[in-house]
Amino acid sequence: MIERIHTGTRMSKIVIHNQVAYLCGQVGAGDTVAEQTRDCLARVDALLEEAGSDREHILQAIVWLSDMSDFAEMNEVWDAWLPEGHAPARACGEAKLARDVLKVEVIVTAAVKGG
Repeated sequence: MIERIHTGTRMSKIVIHNQVAYLCGQVGAGDTVAEQTRDCLARVDALLEEAGSDREHILQAIVWLSDMSDFAEMNEVWDAWLPEGHAPARACGEAKLARDVLKVEVIVTAAVKGG
């Protein structure tokens, strides 16, 4: 069974299959990469909770930065957000994001708790 949550014409915010939650890419508001990362990760938290998961159950994260020179600043926020001992498989790269003001986008896959 595939469960789709917040489904629109183009995408779903959450798709759950075989006790794994796939979140759509999340971006955040703010002027700096740190502000955008904090807001983005708060949105990830909300979707994880809705999917029946949390930070400790993240399996994989893909991080896109509009400029790799922001890598250290983004990682400072990421490291403070992620529970110790629960680091997921992660990739980080540079990409042109959907809008010029965006500095970071995070895509998360997580196990559903109890799954």
